[in-house]
Amino acid sequence: MSPNGSDRSPRRPMRRKLLQALTAGLVLVTATGCTYKDFPRLGMPTPVTEEAPRILSLWQGSWAAALATGVLVWGLILWSVIFHRRSRTKVEVPAQTRYNMPIEALYTVVPLIIVSVLFYFTARDESKLLELSDKPKHTINVVGYQWSWGFNYIENVPGSNKDNARTSKDLSAIPDRFRKDFPANAGGVYEVGTPGERNPQNGNPGPTLWLPKGEKVRFVLTSRDVIHSFWVVPFLMKQDVIPGHTNAFEVTPNKEGTFMGKCAELCGVDHSRMLFNVKVVSPERYQKHLEELAKKNQTGYIPAGIEQTGHEKNRETNQL
Repeated sequence: MSPNGSDRSPRRPMRRKLLQALTAGLVLVTATGCTYKDFPRLGMPTPVTEEAPRILSLWQGSWAAALATGVLVWGLILWSVIFHRRSRTKVEVPAQTRYNMPIEALYTVVPLIIVSVLFYFTARDESKLLELSDKPKHTINVVGYQWSWGFNYIENVPGSNKDNARTSKDLSAIPDRFRKDFPANAGGVYEVGTPGERNPQNGNPGPTLWLPKGEKVRFVLTSRDVIHSFWVVPFLMKQDVIPGHTNAFEVTPNKEGTFMGKCAELCGVDHSRMLFNVKVVSPERYQKHLEELAKKNQTGYIPAGIEQTGHEKNRETNQL
């Protein structure tokens, strides 16, 4: 109680702090760079592939579930604070409730249901996103190395008959279950990047990976040294690039433009320099670019990386 006999003054600083906290929260929410069009994506960039909306939907659903759970928990906390606060006139300890089996069963079963539902949708979408077609329209071997990226375009390119992708020693790190889907007699072309390289159109650092709009592309990911992670930001998907193990996934770009990519795995001192660009163009312009690489004598393939380890070869053999 204050010297003047009132108990109000200690509460005023608390109310003032609460008002300040609410004001700061309102400013934080309204001062972000998002517009009303960005808000439904909850911070995700605009999808540019046919597969990305599935990832966005999973992201939105997870946030909705988290928000519903949060509202329930916050509501119970506020209800307890308001209706079970200490009385100003009574000082006795309130009635204690112990071993309430229905409540204990509730807070055991409900989290299990929440986790099970999230697991189901995650497993369903992950299986769909990692599903590989029998014969992809295009195959690109993405090679990660310290501190940049290389791209082997495994295609039948006019002017490139230097090597056969199915028998190339440079692609020996790729297991047979992927190589059997390579085009027959694909000589191919390549692009090898350096950290100091820049895209001539926008000046962004790193090499540029070209993709055709509206056609399915399979990425076969290999590494020469350590674990990297291949992440094209508006694809809303990334996958590890692991030495001695080959990962793969497929996308169908549906929007032309130049987009940013990066390594999403801390891979060493210059990890931040492992940037690249993805340029989505028409199928005709894509084929012309491959022919331009052939004219520059960038034919054949760069070494894909570290070969499969023994247990990985056995696992791949069992999956054939």
